[in-house]
Amino acid sequence: MIELNKYVEFIGTSLEDLRAFPTTARREAGYQIDQVQHGLDPDNWKPLRTVGRGAREIRIRDESGAFRVIYIAKVEDRVYVLHAFQKKTQKTRKTDLDLAKKRYKEVAERLSS
Repeated sequence: MIELNKYVEFIGTSLEDLRAFPTTARREAGYQIDQVQHGLDPDNWKPLRTVGRGAREIRIRDESGAFRVIYIAKVEDRVYVLHAFQKKTQKTRKTDLDLAKKRYKEVAERLSS
């Protein structure tokens, strides 16, 4: 049995944003975050270097559309969820990336002090 080794910390409104997902997408996001907590990769993810070093995006698709959860898990005991949103177009909106970058910087500053 795998033990939980990372605590999840939601930054800004990311928890509320995730809770606004439709039920199936929300459950899938929760499952994927749980995978990350256990040191495993999500089923469908990609690195998001434009947000910051170590940032990743969980990719979820269901009948309601495409959803994304941007997080960092490179910190030893934490998974920081930076942003959760529904994707409306092929390309991720600049406002979503900018918000994730801003929250990434907040976490980095907190960790360096």
